[in-house]
Amino acid sequence: MGDHPVNTKNAVLASGDHSPVKSWWWGVVFFYGLSGFASLAYEVLWSRMLSMQFGVSIFGVVLTVTAFMIGLGSGSLAGVKWARLIRKPLVVFAVIEMAIALYALMLPGLLRWTSLWLAAGRLTLMQWYLLQALEALSLLLVPAFAMGVGFALVWKAVDRTPLSLGKLYGLNTLGGALGALFPLWGLPVLGWTDSVRGVALLGFVAGGAALFFSRFVNSSSAEKQGTSRPPLSALLFYAGIGAGSLMLEVGWVRLYGMIMLRTEYVLGVILAVFLVGIALGSLLVPRRHWISVLLPLVAGGGVLLGLRFLPAVSAWVEASQFQSFFSAVSSEAMVAALFTLPVTLALGAWLPLLAERYKHVDASGVWLYGANCLGGGLGALLACLVIIPFFGSVAMVVIAGLAVSAFGLAGIKSRWGWLGFAFLLMLAWPLRNMPPVRDLLPIAEADSRDLYLYEDAVSLTHVVSHKDGQRILLSDLQRMDASSDPAAVEIQMDQARLALLLHPDPRSVLFLGLGTGISMAGSAPFPDLDRSAVELSQGAIFAARHWFSGVNGGIVDQARVYRDDARHYLNATDRHYDVIIGDLFHPDLAGMGSLLSVQQFQRAKDHLNDDGVFVQWLALNQFDIRSLGVVFNSFRQVFPDAQMFMDGMHLALVGPRKPLLIAGAMQRNLQRLDDRGQMLATGNEGMWTWLGRYWGPVPGSQGRVQDEWVPYIEYSLPRARYDGSVNLANLMSWLMRRHPDVDAAANILGVAEHDREAFGRAYMATTLTAQSWISALQGDEAKSVKMIWLAYQANPHDHWIANALADSMMQSLTQAREHGLSTREALQRILQVSPDHVNALRALWHLEKAAGNMQEAERYRLKLLAVSPLDSEANSAL
Repeated sequence: MGDHPVNTKNAVLASGDHSPVKSWWWGVVFFYGLSGFASLAYEVLWSRMLSMQFGVSIFGVVLTVTAFMIGLGSGSLAGVKWARLIRKPLVVFAVIEMAIALYALMLPGLLRWTSLWLAAGRLTLMQWYLLQALEALSLLLVPAFAMGVGFALVWKAVDRTPLSLGKLYGLNTLGGALGALFPLWGLPVLGWTDSVRGVALLGFVAGGAALFFSRFVNSSSAEKQGTSRPPLSALLFYAGIGAGSLMLEVGWVRLYGMIMLRTEYVLGVILAVFLVGIALGSLLVPRRHWISVLLPLVAGGGVLLGLRFLPAVSAWVEASQFQSFFSAVSSEAMVAALFTLPVTLALGAWLPLLAERYKHVDASGVWLYGANCLGGGLGALLACLVIIPFFGSVAMVVIAGLAVSAFGLAGIKSRWGWLGFAFLLMLAWPLRNMPPVRDLLPIAEADSRDLYLYEDAVSLTHVVSHKDGQRILLSDLQRMDASSDPAAVEIQMDQARLALLLHPDPRSVLFLGLGTGISMAGSAPFPDLDRSAVELSQGAIFAARHWFSGVNGGIVDQARVYRDDARHYLNATDRHYDVIIGDLFHPDLAGMGSLLSVQQFQRAKDHLNDDGVFVQWLALNQFDIRSLGVVFNSFRQVFPDAQMFMDGMHLALVGPRKPLLIAGAMQRNLQRLDDRGQMLATGNEGMWTWLGRYWGPVPGSQGRVQDEWVPYIEYSLPRARYDGSVNLANLMSWLMRRHPDVDAAANILGVAEHDREAFGRAYMATTLTAQSWISALQGDEAKSVKMIWLAYQANPHDHWIANALADSMMQSLTQAREHGLSTREALQRILQVSPDHVNALRALWHLEKAAGNMQEAERYRLKLLAVSPLDSEANSAL
């Protein structure tokens, strides 16, 4: 990033100032500081606005930064010529500042209107992205260009005062740093809309102050200024430094957003660090030739040092226990600043050094600043479109650091400087690759081994393998999307089972999210089923086809898989489906809340056939009561007859296009299948187990909803996680109070009178299981075990209940021996409760093998492999 110029004018020019208020120029410091605050706050908030539109934060960051830098650069260069023709520069500046504030208030509506227009067309994903990018750039270039022109106007207004522009812009930059940090507080506390309104209000204040102080500007300060410029080579070198600087900014946002803060918060921190470093660097670094040689090496070395300590920072974040959301944000921000501020100090010192070199050129600082900004905009685009997809974020940061050093050294003659650069090249080579996951997450993934890494500007996808052979899909490092662990496989397959069981005759299904493809594998028993899936991450699509095919049965090859944004796909397609399934995801991540919005639920409903069903899955451990209530309100607004089912600790929101008697639909569905097909379709649990997981109508009110353009949950959830509101025991208890009694549930589902006993047992088993989980979460293990035992007596077919009871029995093997049971007998009893219990199967395999019963041992090993195909121990015995 660049900096504004240090004016080398002689202070005696102030003697020409005859205004009645002799120190009026200090008022300019005030309103220009407010202007800097507003400008950078707009940048961070608008990047969040684009994340709402694109659904992925990195595009929003790149487009916002590109538009700002190109707008500021071109506006500054245009302002060099225009300012000399204007006799009242502060009046024009005030009009511009107020116009920007008004534009900021109008911009969300403009973007929303153009988005609706784009949604009406039938565009491919790339066409959609391209048109959105052009739209966003066009809309954001306007205010950024005006900000660049404003700089030239203020520069002219104070040109004949004792106030140097170096000091003026230093204070403006510090205001900008505070503005970049403002969203860290404003977004979670005020929300996006009110934050924009608050910043716009400050913009109006800055404009009003500029109008007030314009009365004191002497007309003699409106003299024409020269239009000569520094040499083209200097502008190109400094543009190259700008390109490298913005590549660093994008890379740091990706990497630090991966290991610590949300992307828009990291953007605020990185921008603030850039601005503070630039301000301090321009004000404090001495103007010496040896400094010019040292700066490129300091910048490049600082970048490499930060990458060297990236695993240590990630490990610190993973191990830290923060007491509040703001303590987490502030602590992580300070650590990010520790490794980026030295680099930005060096970047900030370049402009005054160059301006000093070309002090004989009028407005040299403006020319250099404009070139730097234009180079920065091109660097941001290069980072997003080329370097990240082909080389990755870590390599891009290395390339950016070396580029800054090389362009800095190119502008000076120093043999020692290039020798130092050669040393940087040697240091850079080992740092070019992403560190292994086990180094970045040494607690959660200590025994993992990286199998696959895919990165582009949309997402970063890892597949890692643990010592037991199980594989995990990680998105953006810390989001565990899915696992091949047998218990996790059941959770994922149940997402398809329930949804398809609720339709009387499903012929087509759409999965909004593919992940590992294991969810889709739950649809395998349903005959003549046309399967489709939408997945934005190319890495996840590849992983599902190649790294998880052993656990998803290769089902992905039997489906149409569209690489697309779920919202765009539903806007663009004409297809309709019997069943649409919304996958589990992390709703507190930037842009993800749109998938739980009223608009997204309406899109899904619009693409259902007349008797279609939409099922949205929620992970209860990701919500607090208030945020879950907002999702309920949003769902009920679109699906008035919405119902809930509980599977494990996951909640399914079921939205039928028209009222549906669920029991009758499930019976008609299963009657199409033979006995074996029925057991496979229900996961060997039977119809009554699934009907017994019914939880009641989705509660709703006329309160707050999740709107794509007025989001709530992605700002409330991060705070809720730290203040204790995300409490699974409290949430489960709250849901328990909304669980209808068995007769009411049977009436809602349409259970026939002669089936009510079977339904009642399964329904009571689900209720007892939920009570058991609540007791376990509250620390009452004895009560939890008692409840699970009672639940098993009511419904032994429920695999969640059977597994929980089998786990309890495994923990009490020593007590079984005290009651006269051998270890073999105790383990066999466990398998009678839960035939697929992995630990019991493994123990019996080892037991029979040690006893020399090789045939029995092999039988248990093969059964273990059937349950857990990727188990490393069972596979190594082949």
